Amino acid sequence: MAQLLETKPVLSTDVPVFQPGKYNPSEIDTSSSPSPPPKPVLIYAPSEPGNYPVLLFFHGFLSSNRYYSDLLKFTSSHGFIVVAPQLYNLNPLNPMNLFHLGGCEELKFAVEVASWLKVGLRPPVLPGDVIANLEKVALAGHSRGGKTAFTIALGVGCRSPETPKCTQTFSALIGIDPVAGVKGPFGITNITQPEILTHDFDMSIPVTVIGTGLGPESKVKGLFPACAPEGLNHKDFFNKCRPPCAHFVAEKYGHTDIFNDDSQLDIIGKADCLACVNNKGPRGPMRRCVGGIVVAFLNYYFHDEKEDFMTIVNDPNVAPVKLDEVEFNI
Repeated sequence: MAQLLETKPVLSTDVPVFQPGKYNPSEIDTSSSPSPPPKPVLIYAPSEPGNYPVLLFFHGFLSSNRYYSDLLKFTSSHGFIVVAPQLYNLNPLNPMNLFHLGGCEELKFAVEVASWLKVGLRPPVLPGDVIANLEKVALAGHSRGGKTAFTIALGVGCRSPETPKCTQTFSALIGIDPVAGVKGPFGITNITQPEILTHDFDMSIPVTVIGTGLGPESKVKGLFPACAPEGLNHKDFFNKCRPPCAHFVAEKYGHTDIFNDDSQLDIIGKADCLACVNNKGPRGPMRRCVGGIVVAFLNYYFHDEKEDFMTIVNDPNVAPVKLDEVEFNI
C-alpha cells in the first residue's frame, strides 16, 4: 500500500535533498592502490572526516561514467562515497565495436568491481579519516546499467562468460530509467542477456525506480529505436518489484537528460543525446531531481531520515521537475 504522511506544502528550494549537500566531494585517485580496481573507476568522496555509505553506480550503454559526474558529485555532497566504474573503453573513432559487448560481459565486469569494494575502498585510496561503510552499500545504474544493477541484486548470472560470485552485499537498489533491451524496426526485439524480466524479483532490499516519460518515444518512428522502449523500461522493472518499492516518473524529460551538459560531453555522449527524445530545456533541473530522490531514498533506509522522501511522495510538486507518477508501496 502507499504510505502517506501529513506534510505542509513546500517549495523545492525548501527540500534540502534537491540542493547541493554540506560536504565537499573530492575525486579519488586509485593509482596508489595496492589492489587496483579490475576496471577504471570514478570515485567521489566527501573531503570531511566521517563514516559514509557507498553508492555503486553503473553507466548506460555506449556511455562514459564521466557523463554522470555532475550527478555523482551532487550525490556525494550529501555524505556518500560514490563509485562509478567504466565497464568498457569508449573509442569515438570506432564506436561500432562496442555493440559486440553483450550484457553478460558487462555483468561480469560489474560484479568484479562490486567485489573489489572490500579491498579497494580503504587507505591509501581513501584518506585515513574517510571511511567507507561497507555495511551500507547501494546499487544503482542508468539505462542498461540500471538493468545490470538489478541483475546483480537478483543474483542472476550467465554461463558464458561465467559470472563470478559477488562477495559484496547490498542494502538498497536504484534504477534510473532502466532498460532491458531494444525494440528495433519491423518489431524486432533484442533482449539484453541475461533476461532478468523473466525472473521473479524476489529481493529483500528496498528499491526505487526513476523513469522518464519521453524515453519510450522514437526520434523517427519505425526507423530509430526508442531509448527506453515500452515493455522493457522502468514500468516493467517497477511492476515486478516487491515492497518496499517506489516509482517516480518525470514525464517531460528523456533518457539522457541526467547527463552532464553538452559542453562536458564528447562526440559519443552528444550522439547518445541526439539518438534519444529529450527535453528541450536545460538538464540541470532533471539532475537535481534524480539526485534528490536518490539521496532522500538512501537517507530513508540508511539513516532513518524519512521526512524528505515522504515529502516528495506526498507532494511531488516540490521536485525541480514535474513528476507525473509517484507510487510508494510498503
